[in-house]
Amino acid sequence: MAYPNCSLNVNRQMLDPSFESYRLSLDSVPCYTVQLDAAVAEVKLKDSQYTLDHMKAFGMYNYLHIDPWYEESVYFVDCKGRVLNLTVTLDTALGKPREVFRMDPEAGSPEGERLCASLSLTSATWAALSDGAGTLTLLRTSKRGESSHLKWEPVFSECLGEPFTILHSVCHVQHGIHAIELLLLRLQKDPDDTRGSGFSTSLEWLTVSNSAGLEKKYEVRKRRLMKGNSVPHYAALGPQGKGLMVASEKPFSFQQVDGVPLVEARAEPMQVDSSEPIYVWQQTAEDVTVRVRLPEGTGKGDVRFELSADRVCIGLRGGEPLLEGPLCAPVDAEASTWTIGDDESLEVTLQKRIDGPLWSEVVLGDKRGQYLINTEQATHIHQGLSHLTAEDPNANPEKDKPPCNAQELEDCDRFPEDSSTLMRFDGDTLKPTHVLDPGMEMKGLRFLGLSSQERHLCSMTHTCRFESSYGSYWFGEKVNLASHQYLFTADTSPSEMPALCLRHDVDALLWQPRPECPNDMWEHVATFNALGYVQASKRDKKFATCAPNFSYAALAECMRRVFIYRQPLPVDTVLFNRKQGRQVGQVAKQQVASLESNEPVLGFRATNERLFVLTSSNLFVLKVNN
Repeated sequence: MAYPNCSLNVNRQMLDPSFESYRLSLDSVPCYTVQLDAAVAEVKLKDSQYTLDHMKAFGMYNYLHIDPWYEESVYFVDCKGRVLNLTVTLDTALGKPREVFRMDPEAGSPEGERLCASLSLTSATWAALSDGAGTLTLLRTSKRGESSHLKWEPVFSECLGEPFTILHSVCHVQHGIHAIELLLLRLQKDPDDTRGSGFSTSLEWLTVSNSAGLEKKYEVRKRRLMKGNSVPHYAALGPQGKGLMVASEKPFSFQQVDGVPLVEARAEPMQVDSSEPIYVWQQTAEDVTVRVRLPEGTGKGDVRFELSADRVCIGLRGGEPLLEGPLCAPVDAEASTWTIGDDESLEVTLQKRIDGPLWSEVVLGDKRGQYLINTEQATHIHQGLSHLTAEDPNANPEKDKPPCNAQELEDCDRFPEDSSTLMRFDGDTLKPTHVLDPGMEMKGLRFLGLSSQERHLCSMTHTCRFESSYGSYWFGEKVNLASHQYLFTADTSPSEMPALCLRHDVDALLWQPRPECPNDMWEHVATFNALGYVQASKRDKKFATCAPNFSYAALAECMRRVFIYRQPLPVDTVLFNRKQGRQVGQVAKQQVASLESNEPVLGFRATNERLFVLTSSNLFVLKVNN
């Protein structure tokens, strides 16, 4: 059974086509330092961990953990095996980090096989801890904000084999049984992988629960194993453990349940893989012609045709519709006609109610048709794009701002060529229910410097070049526009799944998963203007994040420097754009903070008011908002 492809529906009201740039602000960012009495438990990569996946999973690991349930509270693990907490109430009176739990340094695998210890705050009163040597510990924390002086109580501890890191965890209660769902990541040697790195990535979905009436007796109830060939950018469990979302460069699939291999381990084909289109269509300024393939021997009496001003339904009587849904634009239903051609295909002529505008599709969201451009239209399109497209990279050298050569673009000007997938798996069937379509994604994308008519013309050509306030761009193939580069993950609310930030055009758009809305699985909740372009220019960038209220985004380099990008705010004084001669009503600020440390940045987290930066011997607190 094929599973549906989905798309990311951009909220156009959250896009700012008039955004110009960030203005460097000289306002100082107050920075407070907490000196640690023991170094952070950093685990450096060994010679055997040489792949890019090892670097993504462990070399770029964020050693600092934010508490979504209690503001301004962070956790980390030091080299003594202590889980330490720092909760900020007053910046000028920062205390020492407080120990909440201490691990057994002798437990688990020998030192040579250790990974970095990982912590996941499961709920307001529970936490999950991995010692980096293969042992999982579940801890009852009480209400951490109210009982901050209490030590955490271990309720469950078990060695699960090879070392792992905890990516995510949730808990729920059903029929009096308390269950904790955990997602574990491992990188393992794969002798069957002869062409790749020799390693495979596994995600293990673990369910640990107690028995009815036995409050403190927890056991592993279910283990589900899925494998892939790349470390996921994003992996999170849905509320109540009803699903799993994974974003990765290469798809994952479930392989085992409780050690028993699944019969159908291969990924199912997507609907877009059909070899031939169901229909073909053409258009002029006045009408749209659609030809639908029909079975042999079909007569007029067998055809089901329903048409209104904004909706069409085409099919055979007694069967499922071949083409059904809302039209791209209104039509004159009475002036539209249909007939069966000599080749036994149904030919439908839809009379446009408004002459001139070109349609981007016949039925909104239907990708099963093929658009045919005749010679006259192709000539018209190329003439319309003559100021944007040319075979010569510099067709008009006398122009004040000649188009740039594609070979002169910097790396940050190019769109990434990888095609990551975002999939949701059902918790019961373990089958994919939603897949983000990696194909052409035109919905809501902001093409800088283009009118709506020019954007449509660009969607029908294989090359396009245009100029904007950000510079000149040249795209060789349409598929490059579909790349949504993963930027970072952010916890916006303790009741929601983690949000993921993707690059769209030059912007960074934050998407909040909505498992309760199967028809709109990912909601566009925030836009960070030009952040996709900005972050691509930071070659030393290690971490990126944003405030839960979306008031700012921040980037941290490998050492010392932190960049803060604030959302546009109204200005108190009158400012004018000298080039355009117009008044500027709001300004987006960029701030730069330099840490007094020469140690690598190991952790980076944001709250609405503060940024926390962790190095081996210091924890820095930056006051961003009041």
